[in-house]
Amino acid sequence: MIQEILTAWCAEHQLSLSDRQTAAFQTYADLLIEWNQKMNLTAITEPQEIAVKHFIDSLTVLTCVELKEGASLIDIGTGAGFPGIPLKIMRPDLQLTLLDSLNKRLVFLDEVCRTLSLQAELLHARAEEYGQKPAYREQYDYAVSRAVANLPSLCEYCIPYLKVGGQFIAMKGPDGEAELQSAANALRLLNSGITSVTSLVLPDDSTRTIICLKKTAPTPSRYPRRGVKIAKTPL
Repeated sequence: MIQEILTAWCAEHQLSLSDRQTAAFQTYADLLIEWNQKMNLTAITEPQEIAVKHFIDSLTVLTCVELKEGASLIDIGTGAGFPGIPLKIMRPDLQLTLLDSLNKRLVFLDEVCRTLSLQAELLHARAEEYGQKPAYREQYDYAVSRAVANLPSLCEYCIPYLKVGGQFIAMKGPDGEAELQSAANALRLLNSGITSVTSLVLPDDSTRTIICLKKTAPTPSRYPRRGVKIAKTPL
């Protein structure tokens, strides 16, 4: 089931999918279902739904953004590894960092990476804290997040990780464009602008919006603020 859905979608979108990659996605799904029985990783556990709502949803990034060869990419609030792991399966050249605040998720992701022989840095951290650390601040070509926070807050969490000229890829639902309007002040304060906004429909007919934002100058040192402030008073 997963193989057929992924193969058809990738062919439709001119993405090359090898037998090895297909097998990796199947193993990933098997691990997700197995581990989900002992910890809450996802409410989506049917193979067809995993293929569409996790794997294909993650891979939509590749249809909207031409990721540079060998680029550094951080997935902020990665959860069970989305979209970072699917992107790494398709693009092994990416230098991937997976950041999440819950260690149990990173234990799962470590098992996934070891089983699939994927190289990735796993960070157990709060995004706003590591966004202030010199080792991670302004170090990445791309930041991506499929997190559920509103876009002004997501921008403050994610944009500090980008190099000047880097892109933040925000994966949102059907109201993405409305969220983008509410983020105008955040983009101004964080020295970023809109690169592209792409609306698309997944095979289950659900709508997604991929928002790409480009960092045009260094992030002011006061950002990101503490998580409580970000939540209470979004930019």
